[in-house]
Amino acid sequence: MRAIVIAAGMGRRLSPYTDDRPKCLVDVAGQPMLKRALSALRSQGVTEFCVVTGYRGEQLVEALRGEAGVTFVENRSYARNNILCSLMHAEAAMDEGFLCTYSDIVFHPSVVSMLVQARGELTLAVDPYWKLAYEGRTEHPVGEAELCAQAHGRVTQVGKRAVGEGEACGEFIGLWRASATAARALRALFHRRKQALGLDAPYGRATRFEVAYLTDLFNDLIGEGFPIEAALIKTPNAWREIDTVQDLERAASIVTWS
Repeated sequence: MRAIVIAAGMGRRLSPYTDDRPKCLVDVAGQPMLKRALSALRSQGVTEFCVVTGYRGEQLVEALRGEAGVTFVENRSYARNNILCSLMHAEAAMDEGFLCTYSDIVFHPSVVSMLVQARGELTLAVDPYWKLAYEGRTEHPVGEAELCAQAHGRVTQVGKRAVGEGEACGEFIGLWRASATAARALRALFHRRKQALGLDAPYGRATRFEVAYLTDLFNDLIGEGFPIEAALIKTPNAWREIDTVQDLERAASIVTWS
């Protein structure tokens, strides 16, 4: 089983911790968040990892030297583009289906297990207890949450400011699974839109295609009739996003798993 880790971003809001290292190499409760993610994924049978590097990518390569099954692809335009374009640098790793994760989240192995067992073509890990993490979270407001709505077991909309709090079944945490069929659909739609729009036209909720989020492509897929499912996390505090210094400090009391 393969996982793609999107780790190209600069992580400016976590400064000064990211002034001299990639965001995912910052320690969370004593261990770099990237190492935590790889450990959780390995525990559920993932043996191959494709890491998309960008900002200070050479440090990621050095940090993971000796880790079995890890390869790298470089997003040289990381300072101009966003998560969606970063992901597509790894499209050669998608052929047989894959798990994918943002690199600035930490999660319990049970969340990975839930996705591995999911039967849908494309399944998002969604936290129904998401409001707990926003209590006192003043540096990362609810408007930044990638909230998810669903109907009849299918995701109907997902993304920042795409779903009202009252409509949300939870927050998409940035961890998901795609089958080979879903991977083909993702790549085909991405390239079709890129060719039609170029990099500077609006796409989804993004002002330019080049800075689109992954969720913009998900919503486009939904509009095309492709089914996306939400796997709801079973327990609270099973993951955390580390976006700001406040997030990092607050995670110390939550992230107790190894």
